[in-house]
Amino acid sequence: MFQVIRRIRQRLRYLDLTLNASRSVRIRVVERPGLWMDSARLDAMLAQMRGVVRRGIGKDLDYGVLSGDPERLRRAVVTLLYDRDSGHPIAFNALSIMPIEVRGRPVEAIHLGLVMVDPGYRTQGLSWGLYGLTCILLFFRRGLRPIWISNVTQVPAIIGKVAEVFVTAYPNPFAPSRRSFEHLSVAREIMKSHRHVFGVDADAGFDEARFVITDAYRGGSDNLKKTFDAAPKHRDERVNALCQRELDYQRGDDFLQVARLDLASARKYLLREVPRDSLPAILSQVAFLALGRIVLPLVHWLNPREPMEDLRARNHA
Repeated sequence: MFQVIRRIRQRLRYLDLTLNASRSVRIRVVERPGLWMDSARLDAMLAQMRGVVRRGIGKDLDYGVLSGDPERLRRAVVTLLYDRDSGHPIAFNALSIMPIEVRGRPVEAIHLGLVMVDPGYRTQGLSWGLYGLTCILLFFRRGLRPIWISNVTQVPAIIGKVAEVFVTAYPNPFAPSRRSFEHLSVAREIMKSHRHVFGVDADAGFDEARFVITDAYRGGSDNLKKTFDAAPKHRDERVNALCQRELDYQRGDDFLQVARLDLASARKYLLREVPRDSLPAILSQVAFLALGRIVLPLVHWLNPREPMEDLRARNHA
C-alpha cells in the first residue's frame, strides 16, 4: 500500500498536461518521462517523435532524447502537438533540464532542444506552442522563479522566434542586448558540461564574444547542418543579416542563445504570442499550477489547526 502511495506521489510531481490549443491542434506536455513512464509508453512516444523527424528532414537523428538514452529521458520535457481530427503527431519540442551553477549557486537551466514540424503543418502558426508554452508552464510550476533558457541553432527563423519570445536573449537581432556576466557564466557552464544535449562534440570551438559555436555539426546533430540558402528565414531581415554575417555555414556554425525567463517575459508571451482563442485554456493551466505552488502553501501556513510537521523556509546543509 505504501509503495502504491509512493508511486502516486512521485507521479503527481511531474507534468503530464493535455490541452486543446485550437480547433485543429492538441498539445501534450510531459515532464521527465524517464522517471515515471513505463517502457511501452516511452517507446510509443519516441516512435511518434522519430516519425515527425523523418517526415521533416527525410533522415533519422540519434542524439538527445531521440537516442532513447534513459538519462536524457529522465531530464527531458517533451511537448507534442497532435492533429485533433486524425490524432497523428505533427510537431514536437524536446527540452532538456540541465543542472548548472550561477554565482556559486546550483540552478537548473532549460535547453529548448530539437524542434521539428511536419512539412504539411509548417505554415499553421504552431511556433507559440513549441517555443514558449512549456517554459511558461515550468515557470509557474516553480513559483515564478526566473529560469535560464538556452537555444542552439543556425536557422534564422528559430533565432528570431526565440528573441521575440524571450526579450532577454543574447544574441538578439532586434535590439542591442547586453551580454551580462550571468549570460556568459551560463554559456560557459553549458559548453563545459552539456554539449551532448544538443549534439556538439568536445572539439567544437566557442567564441565567447559572439556566442558562436564553431564547427558544431559533429556529435550527433550532423544531419541538421544546412546552407544559408536552405535555412528557413525570418520575416525580419535583421535576423537573416545577423546569421549571414556572423555564422560560417560551410564550416557549420551555430549561435548559442541564452535568455532569462522572468515575469516580464512570461507576461509578454501570454499577451502577444498566444492566440486569443487559445489563451483561456493556457491561463486555466497556469492558474492551476500557481495554485499548487504558491497559494496552497500560503493557506497551509496560515492554518493554525493543522500541524506543519517539518517545514523550513530554506534548505540547510
